[in-house]
Amino acid sequence: MDSIDVATQADLLELERYPAAQVNRSLQAWDSGDEYLLKILAEQSLITPDDAPANIAIFNDSFGALSCSLSHQTISFISDSFVATQGCKANLANNLLNTDNIEFFDSITLPEKKVDIVLVKLPKIKAFFQYQLQQIHNLCHDNTRIIIAGKAKEIHTSTLKLIEQQLGDCQTSLAWKKSRLIFVNRNAKLQTPLPELKQWQLPGIDASNLTISNHSNVFSRDNLDIGARFMIEHLPTVKAGARVGDLGCGNGVLGLSLLQQQPDISVNFFDESFMAVASARINIEQNFPKLSSQCKFHWNDCLNQVEASSLDLILCNPPFHQQQAVTDHIAWQMFQDCYQVLDAGGEVRIIGNRQLGYHIKLKRLFGNARVVSSNKKFVVLSAVKL
Repeated sequence: MDSIDVATQADLLELERYPAAQVNRSLQAWDSGDEYLLKILAEQSLITPDDAPANIAIFNDSFGALSCSLSHQTISFISDSFVATQGCKANLANNLLNTDNIEFFDSITLPEKKVDIVLVKLPKIKAFFQYQLQQIHNLCHDNTRIIIAGKAKEIHTSTLKLIEQQLGDCQTSLAWKKSRLIFVNRNAKLQTPLPELKQWQLPGIDASNLTISNHSNVFSRDNLDIGARFMIEHLPTVKAGARVGDLGCGNGVLGLSLLQQQPDISVNFFDESFMAVASARINIEQNFPKLSSQCKFHWNDCLNQVEASSLDLILCNPPFHQQQAVTDHIAWQMFQDCYQVLDAGGEVRIIGNRQLGYHIKLKRLFGNARVVSSNKKFVVLSAVKL
């Protein structure tokens, strides 16, 4: 089991990625950015055992390495990721740590209280980072310390310029174990309203366009990605009353498009990104308000705890990364969940890059897989639960 020596508590924590039974066990539940933040907090005596607990806001704590290490403080855990949130809760429980001092928030809702320290793990998407930089203003008092950690290779001049434009002057540390810290001096005059949703038009049937709204951390928020476009061209024909799942829904364009073709179905939208689920909900409400009662929205890890045999069709565009790590274990977990949740005769229809070999996994699980369509980059596959 993976473990990390936490400087601030002088204890040995046992930290695991979530879920604990995932296929890829080679990935650890922390990185050198977490260690660097804990190291600098100790070296600069920003947190000492004799002081009253500090109020700390932690953004993008992958699996709770920071929150578990600082659990003796007052923590606001802020994350867009369901997996990260559950991972933190699991690691707190596994290490028998006090949870009375930690409160969990999604990526849109912020704590009302001001905090003394803001710790940020640099997110992958620039638009999301800009959103969070503006959120940070709302959490700060005049003496709040702000420290951002990221891989040295991912902190560019443009990263620093964005911080200076949105939050205030900043200085970088020396690189340590391939990570770097950014120390920010907040300028309250730079606070502006949170960035608006990105909107664009999705061509629909009968020459009617759908308005697609996207929060800042949604995959392909600026336009329809070419994989989804190809998948929409090869959606299955479904019967009235069919129970459909849009797994890894993002902004919900697949379920939305199928609902437009066949309004007499129910659609469940699943994503581990809170902003994705929120975007899908907005897109249903603004495009098909009369059909909102036929749709449900789930912030979830794949299809965890979804009732067996409860869906007739699942549409899926599987991700091949988890946060910064490239991995296919999420797709494998998705396909296993699909098999459990589909009713007899139910179909899972997916799209993926040709080289990913998803047909092998589908055949192993379902005993069958057929190519619906393919082009030079993508393949649309179908498997049926016999």
